[in-house]
Amino acid sequence: MKALLIFVAIFLVSSLSCQCGSSEQVILYSQFGAAGDGMTDDFDAIIRAHEAANEAGIKVRADAGATYYIASANKTAMVQTDTDWGDAKFIIDDSNVAVEDRHANIFHVSSKLPAIREITLKSVRKNQEKLDLTFPHESLVRITDNTTRRYIRYGPNQNRGSAQTDVFVADKNGNVDMRAPIIWDYDTITAMIVYPVDAETLTVKGGHFTTIANQAESRYTYYGRGIYITRSNSVIDGVVHAVEGELEHGAPYSGFINIANCTNVTIQNSMLSGRRTYVTIGAAGVPVSMGSYDVSVNGATNVTFRNCKQLNDIHDTKFWGIFGSNHSKNMTLDNVEFSRFDAHMGVTNATIKNSVLGHMGIHLIGSGLFVVENTKVCGSAFINLRTDYGSTWEGEIVIRNCEFIPRNGARSDAVLFNGRNTGQHDFGYRCFMPEKITIENLVIRDLNTPDNYQGPKIFANFNPDFINDEYVEQYPYALTKEVAINNMSIESGKPLQVSNNQFMFRNVKIITSDAN
Repeated sequence: MKALLIFVAIFLVSSLSCQCGSSEQVILYSQFGAAGDGMTDDFDAIIRAHEAANEAGIKVRADAGATYYIASANKTAMVQTDTDWGDAKFIIDDSNVAVEDRHANIFHVSSKLPAIREITLKSVRKNQEKLDLTFPHESLVRITDNTTRRYIRYGPNQNRGSAQTDVFVADKNGNVDMRAPIIWDYDTITAMIVYPVDAETLTVKGGHFTTIANQAESRYTYYGRGIYITRSNSVIDGVVHAVEGELEHGAPYSGFINIANCTNVTIQNSMLSGRRTYVTIGAAGVPVSMGSYDVSVNGATNVTFRNCKQLNDIHDTKFWGIFGSNHSKNMTLDNVEFSRFDAHMGVTNATIKNSVLGHMGIHLIGSGLFVVENTKVCGSAFINLRTDYGSTWEGEIVIRNCEFIPRNGARSDAVLFNGRNTGQHDFGYRCFMPEKITIENLVIRDLNTPDNYQGPKIFANFNPDFINDEYVEQYPYALTKEVAINNMSIESGKPLQVSNNQFMFRNVKIITSDAN
């Protein structure tokens, strides 16, 4: 079969080169039977084209002006060579209740290098710089300890937590890339997968995708059905994704672009869509809004979104936040306009710059250095430290040359850091507020505020019961030690407040200069 695919690919490429007068080796979907008329199901032809291209190491190109219809079959096209979708359109039809596998992605950008799954490490320490291992390639290593639970969620979506998980990059000699360090101690390793890092960059560009949304019951039955990226050193350039046919009910989406178990991935010059928010009954037996995403990053490092925008209104509250992530490190958003940035089960080191964030703003937990620079934030708080995971950030936060418009100008209090931790719940880790916060050149546009508004606050009331020395935390919450503020402009003219809970934050050192 492999030899046949290579023969077919070479024959078709030779034929195309003669017809076009070009020596470039490229495979078109039409060569494998794709009609491109927007009505015929072209998925099998698309899959066969990529199979042949992968075997022969040849680029794939969509036919100019084509519209490819993709129905509900449980199939995936494996993309392992450069692909140019150009101006072609793809219709992904999820409206059929008989979608065979809602998890099956349409395209999987994958490596030809096999993963290694043998458990060879006995233990690993936090911030360990070298492993007692060698690898055939630079690799992303994913380790798990199923005997230790982290991220034990609190609230309406409460759960028993997740297995302790870490991802990091190591070179052939086992040296760990300390820009994304190991963040947990591992006395036990129950699973270990090594994903080799491809040396060459694979580029996928162009393409206008439209998802006809599912019409399923509103439950936590997540749909994938997009572009799944597990190959390191990949670039997605100029993809457009629109959504049509959303009803008053539907199942949520885990992401049209889903990045996992890889490093050095860039999504650029792309247009993506916020998904409709649906409500279901959560684990605590009360109604909850279900997260639904167009972008998900899970277990990946060095991921960049550059020059990307949201097709629908980033301030429209009927759409959920577009971006979610778990177990990831070194993420960058540069010149994006999204409704939300969210680090769900933790990020280590992240930067948002030259961007605009809409009604959901920044939701964050994790560790390391978090930088927000030259960015406009329009959420209910400048940064929301997620309460369901302990409002924890073990490290520092820097806010520089930014603008904060609470709730995009709707009537609102102005709070820079929102969160809650009563010290009575075990999240599976010690919880921290950022040890140091640096704020430089921040403009707070607080002109539409409640009648009793006294001025913007650095911190919300993280624990209304912590008002004297008699309060005892079962799981102590480490508070911020220092806030350094240089040149803050407050449009209301009201004075800056530390918090409504003056007792809780009484020992925070506030260093100010040029605040007005």
